[in-house]
Amino acid sequence: MTIINSIEDLRELARRRLPRPLFDYIDRGSYDEHTWARNRDDLRAIALRQRVMVNVSNLDTSTTVLGDRWEFPLALAPTGLMGLFYREGEIQAARAAQAAGVPFCLSTMSICPLEDVRAAFGGTLWFQLYVMRDRGFNEALIARAQAANCKALVVTLDLPLQALRRRDPKNGLAVPPRLTWASAGDFLVRPSWLMGVWRSRHRTFGNLARFFPKKGTAALSEWMGSQLGPLTPQDLAWVRDRWPGKLILKGILDAEDAKLAVATGADALIVSNHGGRQLDGATSTIAALPRVVDAVQGRCEVLLDGGITSGQDVLKALALGARGCLTGKAFLYGVSARGTAGVTLALDIMRREFEISMALTGSRRAGEVGPANLAQTT
Repeated sequence: MTIINSIEDLRELARRRLPRPLFDYIDRGSYDEHTWARNRDDLRAIALRQRVMVNVSNLDTSTTVLGDRWEFPLALAPTGLMGLFYREGEIQAARAAQAAGVPFCLSTMSICPLEDVRAAFGGTLWFQLYVMRDRGFNEALIARAQAANCKALVVTLDLPLQALRRRDPKNGLAVPPRLTWASAGDFLVRPSWLMGVWRSRHRTFGNLARFFPKKGTAALSEWMGSQLGPLTPQDLAWVRDRWPGKLILKGILDAEDAKLAVATGADALIVSNHGGRQLDGATSTIAALPRVVDAVQGRCEVLLDGGITSGQDVLKALALGARGCLTGKAFLYGVSARGTAGVTLALDIMRREFEISMALTGSRRAGEVGPANLAQTT
């Protein structure tokens, strides 16, 4: 029996189980993938300060974010296509998040629709919104998020245009997946994945069915190309007026953008570069984090997304001022490998890594983590 005790182990299982187009969609970034690599490398370069003469009994990994208790400072980030990685993948991941006591954020581009996820999930649910030019589309999704009792609306800011992810067109990525002469071998050697997707109730974008009757990736790309655009403070004020709950703005890397975002009435910001999948050449999220924290001056909470694949990454982000983190790749490897059980395993691994790293850097509680947990460099 294979021993799985790292996110890398789950990544390898996901690589074996998924067709290449889907695995590369999870695993890689845009253009030449410089920013994708920086997210990982800059986190790894941060050194921790080991402390051993400290009483670290009764460790507590819980924290409070936006008034809610999290058992661990990590939420599951919004990711599209998840229902194609594993049957009902969004529901599988949400159930694991509920059991772990952390939030789950559903993407606008999910395969399972919002209502189905809420019906199967009793935990803290957030909904991620792409603000389109069609205001009726936005209003309808905001109303659905309210009806589903979502605790927060997460507005993604860094997609005025979709970047070129070179691997996707080369791999023939399509929604739903297309069985062609070129892809048949890759799909047919993965019968467990193929049967799971075939038996699923949903194989296209569940949240778009009411607005987008055409099917196929090409038609969707054309529609989104006509709908996406830059978001202004006025656009965000429009959303704020229609959303009564917590508003989170995702995609902040710059201090000036952080100040503008706070002025819109946001309750939290997510320092994010879309996982290195948009502007290649941008800074890593962990490098941008201290500047954003300084810019907001405590006027809203700051979360970090991008490169978070271990519990030590979470501790480093908290030490540099984040209130909590979001992870995409780490839990996507888990859901792709084993559904709910895989996500549970990913969260257990990362929480244990975080707990041990807290202890060895001299912190008993997640709320105590700060600059003192990092080694001083000269």
